Amino acid sequence: MSIYDIELETINGKQASLGEYEGKVLIVVNTASKCGFTPQYSELQKLYEQYHEQGLEILGFPSNQFGEQEPGANSDVQSFCQLNYGVTFPLFAKTDVRGDDAHPLFRHLTEELPFGGFNTETSSGKMLNAFLEEKYPDSLEGPSVKWNFTKFLVDREGRVVRRFESTEEPSDMTDAIEALL
Repeated sequence: MSIYDIELETINGKQASLGEYEGKVLIVVNTASKCGFTPQYSELQKLYEQYHEQGLEILGFPSNQFGEQEPGANSDVQSFCQLNYGVTFPLFAKTDVRGDDAHPLFRHLTEELPFGGFNTETSSGKMLNAFLEEKYPDSLEGPSVKWNFTKFLVDREGRVVRRFESTEEPSDMTDAIEALL
């Protein structure tokens, strides 16, 4: 199965397909409105504005699976993102990104690029790793998404080429994005 065969639901409840983004460079990111990493929306929007005309699409998937940090309805999420961060990139319906009910897109992404650990050389990587070890030790096992704002970079052929964990800023992706555009 190709990544482009995966069906989606937009934040407005319309059916969509990843096939609509075939030939584009994609950043697929799980998001939340009440997370310490929520300000990453701002940098993601900047990347979108900078590279969209060259073929970059950013696809945001709100999820309430991590500390219940996305409790609102889809309409609340959309309003929050637009009002607070000026988000214009596509957002999708609230989505499970890990566990038995994980959306097929996130199952595919994590099978292609499993969790490789946080960079514990950084303070945020060290902090998130320690937090998860203490509060949710089972969550560190397996290939799944570990927290909000895990970012997957997909090339124009639909290959998952890079995974950036929550603790990595969107601006850290610039070189990898430019290499694919």
